[in-house]
Parts: sequence; C-alpha cells; structure tokens
Amino acid sequence: MAQQRLPFFTRLWFAWLCSLRVLFDARFAARVWAVRDAQPLPPVAPAAPTSAPSPTPTPNPSPALQLLSLFQREGRLVDFLQQDVASFPDADVGAAARVVHEGCRKALRAHADIEPVREEAEGARVRLEAGFDADQVKLVGEVKGQPPYEGVLRHRGWRATRLELPTMVGAHDAKILAPAEVELG
Repeated sequence: MAQQRLPFFTRLWFAWLCSLRVLFDARFAARVWAVRDAQPLPPVAPAAPTSAPSPTPTPNPSPALQLLSLFQREGRLVDFLQQDVASFPDADVGAAARVVHEGCRKALRAHADIEPVREEAEGARVRLEAGFDADQVKLVGEVKGQPPYEGVLRHRGWRATRLELPTMVGAHDAKILAPAEVELG
C-alpha cells in the first residue's frame, strides 16, 4: 500500500489531538507506545531541483497557527506541551491538565462546532457495510477480507461542522502564537 503524505494542517491537528489523547487515555497511550517503531518510515522522495516551480502552492499556515494561538491564549496549551512534565508529580500534571483542558475547551467551543462521527456508544458492536466511508471510519485490529465488517467501536471519531476564526487585523505575524511578556516597573 502506498504511503500518503499528509498536509501540514492535518499533521498539526493530528499531533495536537494525539498529544492530548496520550495524556488522558492510558489505553490509547499504551497502543501508541507499542506501535511507535512497528512500521518503517516511507522512503523520502528526492528533493526537487530548486529552479523547478513548485507543483502545488504552499498552504497558508495562518488558520492552523491562529487556532493554536487561541488554544495558547485561553488554555496555555503551547506552554503545557513545551514543558517537560516527566519530573513533576502526577497530581501537579493533572492539575495543570485541568486548567489547560478548561481553557482549550472554551476556545474550541467558541470557534468550532464538533460532533461525533458515529452516534453509537463506545464499546458498542457495529457493522460496516461495503462502501463505508474510509475517511470517517478507520479499521484497526485484524482487517481481513471484504466488507461487511463487524467489530467494537473503540472511538466515535470527531467531525468539525463549523470553524470560525477571528478576522486578522493589520499585518499580524501568524507565527507568533503568544507574544513575549515584559513586566515594567
């Protein structure tokens, strides 16, 4: 199976979701830990000559950076993720995670509507008929044969139904997620 290259925004969003899920879902963290070296990386394509035009325009990172900035402003997410928490007691990490969670949740709810992909409860038995949407359902475990597939819903999935980011004013540098703060006096 050919490895697909994921766009920058997809990787950024996926990294954010995985990092939070690893923090709050011990079973998921154990599965990630177990497969972290299981598959070899796809071969790196040779670099295109610098004189050749890029085949696709470079995506604008501003919306992803703007969302990350909102999570930083409301929940100090970047501060939390940049901190090495390995040496802190679990109670301190948990207390910090609650503050980060509350702020990021507030920002997410203010700017996006998120709903489950599947309506069944996690742990429910589900049946996937032929033609199911592979963008909406990821098969895990022992995938054999052709649909229909029957299994246990381990995660309901999430779908964004709305994302409204604030309009940028002036020549704001989207790469600045949070300005440095200098207290005077």
